[in-house]
Amino acid sequence: MLRDSESPLSNNDSAAATPAPGLAAATEGDASAFSEAATSADSGFWPVLQNRSFLVLWSGQIFSQLADKVYLVLMIAIIGSRFEAPGQAISGWVSAVMVAFTIPAVLFGSLAGVYVDRWNKQSVLVFTNLLRGSLVIALPLGLWLAQDWGQIGPVPVGFGLLLAITFAVSTLTQFFAPAEQALIPLIVKKSRLLSANSLYTTTMMASVIVGFAIGEPLLRLADAALAAIDGGAGWGKSVLVGGGYAVAGLLLLFVNPPTENLTPHDAPHPWEDIKEGVRYLGQKPVVRNAILQLVLLFSVFAALAVLAVRLAEVMPAIKSSQFGFLLAAAGAGMAVGAAVIGQFGQRLNRGRLSLFGSLGMAGVLAAMAGVTQQLWPILALIALLGFFAASIGIPMQTTIQEETPAAMRGKVFGLQNNVVNIALSLPLALASIAESWLGLPLVLLLLGGATATGGLLTWYSAGTGDDSTVDASLAEQEGDRA
Repeated sequence: MLRDSESPLSNNDSAAATPAPGLAAATEGDASAFSEAATSADSGFWPVLQNRSFLVLWSGQIFSQLADKVYLVLMIAIIGSRFEAPGQAISGWVSAVMVAFTIPAVLFGSLAGVYVDRWNKQSVLVFTNLLRGSLVIALPLGLWLAQDWGQIGPVPVGFGLLLAITFAVSTLTQFFAPAEQALIPLIVKKSRLLSANSLYTTTMMASVIVGFAIGEPLLRLADAALAAIDGGAGWGKSVLVGGGYAVAGLLLLFVNPPTENLTPHDAPHPWEDIKEGVRYLGQKPVVRNAILQLVLLFSVFAALAVLAVRLAEVMPAIKSSQFGFLLAAAGAGMAVGAAVIGQFGQRLNRGRLSLFGSLGMAGVLAAMAGVTQQLWPILALIALLGFFAASIGIPMQTTIQEETPAAMRGKVFGLQNNVVNIALSLPLALASIAESWLGLPLVLLLLGGATATGGLLTWYSAGTGDDSTVDASLAEQEGDRA
């Protein structure tokens, strides 16, 4: 198979292939027309969906993402049935689970990326999903064995086991995430990465809505289906979630990526590799600014997740417990934005698209400050916020994939996940405090100002820095992609 960078002509044919001077203008015009036709052929979702390896990877993502989202619903169901005392608030138990899920992201995010560069990406995806599935499926047996083991201080041993498995599942996720992001550019042509990332973002947002909306009914159905086998012990919930991970792992066996040039295994120096990734970001303003844009984007949505509870509380039309409707509106808007960008975004400049999204989000947040007690305007504005967020997240993630050489992707994506997860803790901790001191409208205005300022600064910085690309490793693989 010929690579895109190779010519189908031998050296002896090169002279014959040179156009006559009189044909030069026509040749240049034909080349321009061909380039435009190629760009048009690569735009939209259909060329990406014809890529068998990407289709398999995307199918695996659907099962994996749904399992991720329903996992939290599973934890709440287990806590409610086994550990929550009558009249006791469940929030303390759930907070402990969330902390157990967050700590590995902070501790192992960068380290996982180092090892992903040394390991086969497909193998990492398969084994992390199968191991997560095995841990979740084995959870009921572990809880049954631990039910008579008493407590360690105030904590039941069974709940400690729940936290340990959550910690392990999250640790495996830290390896899964950078491997997944690093594999996409190996199997998708560079000109189609934007559409591929749009599909991934659409799926991620849809899984948030679907997972939280139908998670509880699905778990009840799974328990009912296995009631004849487990005697109504409720093992079906864990089998359903663990089975989702397992199906994802089995599907990913059928991805057919090109052969990778892996970092040698005989000289592992994780700390040096992490520093190499940091140095790379220091030398690549385009990639660094893209990550900063993503950090700002996720921080705004982390603050919005906290403020959504207060928004629901001050609205006469809904209860505070129904704040999920507001978050679902953001997910729906982001899914629509991802679909639009995937279809038409290839024709737009990435930096300007991101700036458009930043200024759009700032305007929406400012508008929300004036209608905090009106349900339908807020739902429409939050959906629009999600739409503008897609025009930041998708182009910036695509930029990181395009501009990072294959040998560095694991390190860069590991650092990205690490920085994002650390940065999320600040708005999660401060949003409610700021709202109680300053009031909801002023906090929304401040978020809008921060979004606009961050978008303008990163756009200006990207325009004045060295944005040369490292395309050698991409060019080597381009001919093997579908």
